[in-house]
Amino acid sequence: MNHTAKEEDMEHNERKPEWLRIKIQTNNKVREVEELLDTLNLNTVCREARCPNRCECYSKKTATFMIMGSICTRGCTFCNVRGGKPELLNREEPVNIAMAVERLGLKYVVVTSVTRDDLDDGGADHFGRVVEEIRRTTPDVRVEILISDLRGSKVAIERIAHAAPEVLNHNIETVPRLYSTVRPDADYRRSLEVIRSIKEMNPKIKTKSGIMLGLGETQEEVLEVFKDLREHGCDLLTVGQYLRPSREHTPMERYISPEEFSWYRERALEMGFQGVASGPLVRSSYNAWELYSSKD
Repeated sequence: MNHTAKEEDMEHNERKPEWLRIKIQTNNKVREVEELLDTLNLNTVCREARCPNRCECYSKKTATFMIMGSICTRGCTFCNVRGGKPELLNREEPVNIAMAVERLGLKYVVVTSVTRDDLDDGGADHFGRVVEEIRRTTPDVRVEILISDLRGSKVAIERIAHAAPEVLNHNIETVPRLYSTVRPDADYRRSLEVIRSIKEMNPKIKTKSGIMLGLGETQEEVLEVFKDLREHGCDLLTVGQYLRPSREHTPMERYISPEEFSWYRERALEMGFQGVASGPLVRSSYNAWELYSSKD
């Protein structure tokens, strides 16, 4: 029996446990954010990655901006962002991002990007210009950026450290054993070194990382990742449920219960993380302000 993509999504959603069922909402604030993003020709990871919290965040007039286009140069098998030949950089983008931050009245803004291995610096200078333009327009806004591994380039990482966002996020994503299938173009140790390097270059920056659960990892492997992150200077941690974006992506092995997420949070806090968000619907930038403020 053939099924349409919509029917398959419906069947998949019906199998979700109650704690993962989300009430889709829309209102004037959601439409206002969508219209502003379209007017300024801006992307958000909320839409591109089909984040389950996007309606909630939009209704609060917040969004995670995704810069440097919507096409990624890597092929992570968990991610819904398109791969292929990327677009030319939009030199007006930093100004447009700053304008959107000002118009939305944000106090905390998250900026991420597709991975741009085609650029010599991986897009580090573009990231820096975005941070600096936001600071010029709205100096009181706190800025968090979620970067790729920049291929481990110390020069590129130094540019990020110089821009001095309040929070530097680089996701470890999964346990090292699963990298070859889930994150084939990345390197576990290189990702850890990005976090360490940022902390060494600018100790004032809070460092942050995140991991998805439900891909077949063991508890022992997850705790080892927590330990590695702490040893490399990671301050903040997000732990969430992997949800398969489509039939073409890496299959999910199991749902993690809210109780198990709470257990992971307690273990991470015991290891010394300043703040931990751990739950089925937690994503890298979900309630980012609250996590940043957890030990202010």
